[in-house]
Amino acid sequence: MSFSHSPDKSNAAGTEPRSGLRVLQITDPHLMADPAGELLGVNTRDSLDAVIALIQAEEGEPDVVVVSGDIAQDGSEAAYRAFQDRMTAFSCPVIWFAGNHDNVEVMQGVIGDTGAARKRLVLGGWQLIFLDSSVPGKVHGELTPSELAFLEASLNEHPDLPALIALHHHPVDIDCDWMSDIGLRNRDELMQIVSQHGQVRGVLWGHIHQQWENCQGNVRLMATPSTCIQFAPESSGFSVDGLAPGYRWLELFADGDIASHVRRATDFEFSIDMNSQGY
Repeated sequence: MSFSHSPDKSNAAGTEPRSGLRVLQITDPHLMADPAGELLGVNTRDSLDAVIALIQAEEGEPDVVVVSGDIAQDGSEAAYRAFQDRMTAFSCPVIWFAGNHDNVEVMQGVIGDTGAARKRLVLGGWQLIFLDSSVPGKVHGELTPSELAFLEASLNEHPDLPALIALHHHPVDIDCDWMSDIGLRNRDELMQIVSQHGQVRGVLWGHIHQQWENCQGNVRLMATPSTCIQFAPESSGFSVDGLAPGYRWLELFADGDIASHVRRATDFEFSIDMNSQGY
């Protein structure tokens, strides 16, 4: 498996570039009904706009956009409509699923009759599976028995296709003590299914507002910066990072290889409350 941080588009020197499925992940925009709404001093609509502008300048058109939760900070219909408007920047499928800040009922009212609510895609020689790990009224995540059954059935249906699983909550420890209780509570059940299906090549999530990467065997584990504020890595208590908002770009190759990189909107000017103790 390729673990490169930027797209490796060639098999060997002098050969034609490889063509992979182009996947854009954006996560945790935390939009609000108020266009002037801020999170720890950052206008979340403006920061998302800056990230989208960077994507359009650097990457071109993806084949699919994965939005891994916390679309709205306030769970309002106006926030989801504002996000939906911004996603018209892309002509490809855009998939949403919930994070802990989202109001699932309101969000589904906006996207329930659209392709954005799809639970999986079979595209470009891959199966992409999208799981809802949100728990109403809670910060931590959990996959219901029906979500786990859906995952297993999907993997059983396409055993010969490499698979990428996406959810909101982190399913592994990430060396941030204050986040240890707000990740995926039944992570062992998820990872057991992953370990039993060798075609799973990647697990992708948001929630932690930082870039994080590791691997377990042939499975690439990846978290992605928020399009608004960032959290400091390896922190014992709640701690904000001063890094710029960003996104993740992935290329998924037919042989199961994954190439990925993260870019940040470093030209976006913002002033963040670095002394905040939470939000």
